[in-house]
Order: sequence, then C-alpha cells, then structure tokens
Amino acid sequence: MSPTEAKESTRREIAVEVPADEVSRQTDALVQKYQKLARIPGFRKGHVPPSIIRQRFAEDIKTEVVEALVPRYFRQEAQKQGLTPVSQPRVTDLHIHDGEPLKFKASFEVLPEIRVEGYKELRAEKPEITVSDAEVEEALTSLREQHATFSTIEGRALAEGDFAQVSLDGQPKSGEGQPVHMDEVLVEIAGKTTMPEFTENLRGSSAGDEKKFDVNYPQDLSDQRLAGKAFSYTVKVHSLKQKSLPELNNDFAKELGEFADMDAVKKQIRENMEEERRHRAEHEAKDKLMAELVKRNDFEVPDSLVEHQIDLRLERGLRALAAQGMRSEDLKKMDFARLRAGQKDQAVQEVKAALLLDKVAEHEKIDVSEEELEREVEALAKQSKQTAEAVRARLTQDGGLDRIKDRIRSEKTLDFLYHQSA
Repeated sequence: MSPTEAKESTRREIAVEVPADEVSRQTDALVQKYQKLARIPGFRKGHVPPSIIRQRFAEDIKTEVVEALVPRYFRQEAQKQGLTPVSQPRVTDLHIHDGEPLKFKASFEVLPEIRVEGYKELRAEKPEITVSDAEVEEALTSLREQHATFSTIEGRALAEGDFAQVSLDGQPKSGEGQPVHMDEVLVEIAGKTTMPEFTENLRGSSAGDEKKFDVNYPQDLSDQRLAGKAFSYTVKVHSLKQKSLPELNNDFAKELGEFADMDAVKKQIRENMEEERRHRAEHEAKDKLMAELVKRNDFEVPDSLVEHQIDLRLERGLRALAAQGMRSEDLKKMDFARLRAGQKDQAVQEVKAALLLDKVAEHEKIDVSEEELEREVEALAKQSKQTAEAVRARLTQDGGLDRIKDRIRSEKTLDFLYHQSA
C-alpha cells in the first residue's frame, strides 16, 4: 500500500495491518507469562486457567500486545515502502479485537528530497591578516600585568593606583540573591574595573580599617549574580599593596619561556595573534559560506529535527548561564516557551546546513577513516583519563561513535567548501 502524503513534503501517513495469527501468538505468549506470575485466590501460583487470565488481565494484555507489535510492524511497513522516519510515529485509528488483525495508522516525518546545487560556485572571503606593532606592544603590556609583583606599603594611606588587600561580606539589599563573601581579594583604587563605590570608600584607608557601604551594580554586568542588584558591604582592610611591573629585558624574556631576548617574545606574540585572527576569519567565512549555501538551496525541514536542534541550543545556553553563576531556581523561572520561539529561526538554518553538508559529502565522496575516528577517541580518552577501549565501548553503546563520525564528516566537508572556494 502506498503512503498518504500530507500537505507538507516531510510528513507521511501509512496504514499498517498485523496478521491475526501474529496477534494471537503474541497474546498467547503474554497469557503464559501472566500465568507464571499471577497470584489469584483459589488457585496455586502457575496454575491459573488461561481463561481466567484473559478475563482478569484483558486490558493489561491488550496494552502489552500493542506495545510489542505496533513499533515492530511500523518499522517493517515503513522499510517496505522505502521510507526512513526521522520522528516518532503518531498512532491513530487503532483497531484490536480478538481473532482479528491489529490495524492502525501511523503519521511521521521523513527527510525531504534534497538537491544541493551551486556549491562549487561559492566564494569565501579571505582577508589579509595583519598585526600592528602597537597591538604587539599592547599584548606585551598585558604580559607585564600578568607577571606583576606586589609589595606592602608602609607609613601612608591608600591612594589611587594602590591596591587594598581585603576580605568582604555583601548582603543583597532587596533580599533577593545570594550573599557575597571573599577573603584576601585585591581591590585596585580607581582601577578600570573597580566599582566607584569601592574606590570612594576605600581611598585614604589604612590597614585594620573596616568600611561599610552600598554598591549598585549595573544591569549589563557580566556576573549575573550581581547584575542590576544593590548590595550592602562590610569590607575589612588587611594590608596596602603597591604593584611593580617587570622590565622588558632579556631576563623577563627567559622568565616567559625558552626565549633568547624580547625580540623572540615579540615574534611569538605576533605569530600567535596572526594565527588566532586567521582562525577567526576562517570561522566567519565558513559561516557566510553556509548561509549562502542554505539561501541557494531552500527546502522544508522536519519539525522534529528543528525541535531537537532547539533543545541542543537551549541546553548549551543554560549550561553557559549556570557556569556564570545563575542559580537553578532562577533558571526555572525563565520563560522557556519564549526562549524556544526565539531559537527557532537559527535552529532551522542549522538543520538545513547540516543536511546540505551531508549531501555535498555524498557528491564529493567525503568520508571518515578509521584512523581519523581513532584519533578522536584517543583524544577523548586522554581528556577523560580513561582507556581508548573503554571510551570506544561506551560511545558504541550509546550511539556516540556515529555522532562523532557525522561531526568529523561535516567538518571535513566544510573545509572542502572553504578551500575549493579560493
């Protein structure tokens, strides 16, 4: 029988019929299972007549018959008709009666027919990568800051540019949010990242002083625990510190690594910055290539794949928020329906891009070798401090090996598109 095609090109519906004798065999097997387990007054365990079992457990047996036969016969019928479902089937019109075939309809999603065109005409932007002397000097200044030393100030109070070594306790004024407690933290007086209230209240202090003051944090603060909130602080000044930066000489060069002099350090800094910019430019160019490829090859994508991609995007976003310090109770208060809606357009683009890359890989016969897969497994094993055999076994069991293979294939295909576009 042919599948009924819904209006959308990704939806199908098939009618499935399970032979009556198969339904009877499955029912008889379940009756025997229930006979062994059932405890019914008046009968010894394992000796309850089948007729009593069928009567007493009719609905349970019917449910188990459906659960056993519907998925199996759905897969068989879909395979027979050359259909590959990408979603769970929605079962309707279920018909199950003693002595009759089990009948049902199943609606589900399939991949659309995809013809990828125009990918050989794609052209990527490859800007010239340059790093100025001023940028190298700025990076050197940052290195000096990282290797700064601090000495104790004696005989005077805190002034601008000095550092106060403090312990602090902060309580949210509104009652919302978690208290803040920090020990042995350095606060730069009038520093670029120092909140003005800390500078105003700690300037002129001496070791042993204790200060109480309020701080109002801006809404756009990166630390979500503090953003937009007001805190009352008690700050204890333990000591006063002065920062000293290392001189840019050969001794400092050797302290940084195997460098003969500062010229070698500058050369390495320049090369690192060029490589970072080259990598970023390539990433941006690949994003534009994929956007253009999707634009040239528009097609409908299954809702189930889009929903799965939205799940992945939200999961990554929520992990990032949690890593920034957002509490689980605050995460639960978020409007997930609005968040999902906001992720949909980008999720559609990502699903289309993945399907198109798969088609390009087919056309260009791009595949993943066992050596490439093994290198990835070994890297994961090293990262997780397990043996490569243990990692491979786990990934094989949960389907992770196939996902890794798909990812490597997509990366290789995107590299192909980028380099052939030169």
